[in-house]
Formats: sequence, structure tokens, C-alpha cells
Amino acid sequence: MRTKPPLTLLFALFLLQPALAQSPDLAAIRAFYESGLQQNGILGSSLAILQNGKVILHDNYGIQNQSPSTPADDNTTYHWASGTKTLTGIAILQLRDRGQLSLDDPLIKHIPELAAIHDRYGPVSQITIRQAMSHSAGFRDPTWPWTPDGGPDQPWQPFEPTQWSQIVAMLPYTAVAFPPGSKFSYSNLGVVFLGEIIERLSGDPYAVYMEKNILRPLGMSRSYYDKAPYHLLPYRSHSWDLVNGKLTEDPFDFNTGITRSNGGLNAPIGDMLKYLLFLLGDPSQSPESAAVLKRTSLEEMWKPLLPVVPNDDFQSRPGAHDEVASSFFVHTDGNLKLIGHAGWQNGFRSHFYLDPIHHTAYIVAYNTDAQDSGPDAKQNTRSFDFQLRDYLIDHLFRP
Repeated sequence: MRTKPPLTLLFALFLLQPALAQSPDLAAIRAFYESGLQQNGILGSSLAILQNGKVILHDNYGIQNQSPSTPADDNTTYHWASGTKTLTGIAILQLRDRGQLSLDDPLIKHIPELAAIHDRYGPVSQITIRQAMSHSAGFRDPTWPWTPDGGPDQPWQPFEPTQWSQIVAMLPYTAVAFPPGSKFSYSNLGVVFLGEIIERLSGDPYAVYMEKNILRPLGMSRSYYDKAPYHLLPYRSHSWDLVNGKLTEDPFDFNTGITRSNGGLNAPIGDMLKYLLFLLGDPSQSPESAAVLKRTSLEEMWKPLLPVVPNDDFQSRPGAHDEVASSFFVHTDGNLKLIGHAGWQNGFRSHFYLDPIHHTAYIVAYNTDAQDSGPDAKQNTRSFDFQLRDYLIDHLFRP
């Protein structure tokens, strides 16, 4: 008579099976990543992979400065650009959970000046906080409605509007482009409005609120907005544009002005891994980290709301697609759903994706924006970033 194996053995085999099935070839991942960086002329980059609460790969490549030559390392601080928007969204949900706003509040309830916006589709009061979070309010993408005479490269032109008063002055020249809530259209301006709401309801400047309520509780002690604190300046990465083989250094230690709520965060990979652990729901985190936002509210932010039409910034291979959620994006490839966000500004590019169901995530930053275009493009950071995503989908998230 055949006997059944003991329950303890069955349980051990059950635990062992997914571990064996999900052991990625880290050497192959590292080789693919570094080969792509070299081929695309990227001077410096860092990649980190999390699995089950542990960093299984952290690869620093190249340099953070040319003169003097300084290698990229664990202390290198990258600019995360639009990845900042996810933290701004978390701050909005914090205020919602504290009873200070509703996601369905009209924006003008908290920012009356927005009544000056032209909305031919109805009253401006129909545009909600939720729509600004999902880039479906109908606002333009850039914060400036036009380029000043002389072009964007004049030394007198600020990198971005620096004061809220400048935004207010431009509101009469701001028009709603489509019926709010009807489709996705990426808008930095809409997130500036979210940052203004955070300041008005909290009574703190945006960066101070984020330090108190997100960065400090998560232990992100080397993260900051805009210009670097003096003791962290040596670790801040420089950045470059590479266009048709010509390398140009971008402004260093720059200020994102009034747009800091949609693109002002600077942080080393180590701090961003703390953020990813929070998003993944790592049980080993401190009570302070867990208290940043309750899990149900975080998962609410990941519910898909509208489809994203593929373009250069949202590249998808056959069978995959993207959707916008609330301050995050959902990338679906087959039966796999990844939560993430990209960033691009001033020569920096970055991306993170996480699979909260299987507790796996990766984050990558580049300090060189190679921009060759056309069918014969040889060096393009954005395209390589999507190639890396698809490679990791096949060799990390579902090996």
C-alpha cells in the first residue's frame, strides 16, 4: 500500500516550487542591461531589482560626472522627474483619508483662480481632483502655454515657472481641450494644481509637506526636491543629451520651480528602493512607513481608469497595452499587470515597475538622454528603456 507523504514535506515542496520557477538569471539580466547602455551611449545608469523584500540585483554603470571623472555608485543621486507624480498622488490620498478633500471635489473648490480657464465643454467646476490625477481633465501638457520669443535655450529663460503667480497669469490663456473625463492626455499642468492643493490644505510648502509626511516616514533621508543640500551636492549626478552623436551637458543642480510637484524629486537608488518596498507592502517596514498610506487607498490608486493610446512615450509590443490609473500607470502584458511610472527631464530618464501580487519590482535611472530618431536610429534611451522592460517581463516577472 502506497503511503502519503507527510504534510510538512508537501508544504516544503509547495514553497520550493515557486522559488525555483521564479529564479531569474541575474548574470544574463546584467549583461543585457550593460550592453544596451553601451550601445546607446549612456554615460551613467543604475538598475535595482527587488524580489520578496530583498534586493537581488543592484548594478551601477558608468559615471555621474565627467570632470573630474566620478563613477556612479550607491550614493549617486538621480533626478526622478515625473516619477515624482506618484508621491504627489499619495499625498492627495493622505489628505483624502484625513477628511480634508474628496477626489470628486471640483478643483476650483480648493483653487478658485481656476475659474479663469476657458472650458467650452461646460463649467470649469465640473473638473475634479480625480481627473487631474488621471490626466483626463483636458489640460495642456506643458506648464508654459507658449515658448517665449528667442527660443527655450536663452539664458534668461527660467527652467520652469518659478512662482504660482506666473501660473495664475497664464490661466486666461489656458483652455480645456476635450470633455473632462472622456480620455487620457498627459498633463504636467494638472499636477501643478494638485501640488497647490497640498500646500493650501496642509499649510506647508509642498516640499516641506512631502518631507514630513512621506520622505521622512519612509526613511528616505538622502532624498530632496530641487537644489541639493550642501552635504549631498557631491553625490548629485550630472546629465547629458546625446543627439546624433553630439554630447551636450545639461544644467546641473537645477530648480524645477512651481512644477516640483510633478517633477522635482532627487534621490539615490537606495532611497527609491525604500519607496518601492512601501508600494509592495513589505511587512518588515517600520510602523511609520506602513502608516504613510493605508493599503486599500494605495490599491485604489492602481485601478485602471482610461486606455492610453500607444506613442513614443508609451511603447507596447503586440499583445500588451497601457492604462492610466490615479497618479500611476498600469502596463498589461498577457496575464501580467505591472504598476509603474516613467520620468524624463533635463537629460535624465527613469522608470519603475512593480508586480504587487508576486512582490517583484525594478527601478532604473539613466543620466544620458540619447535621442536619435527615425528608422535608422542607433542610440535612443527611451527605446532602450522599453526594451529593458520587455526583457525583464520575460526574464524576471515570468521567467
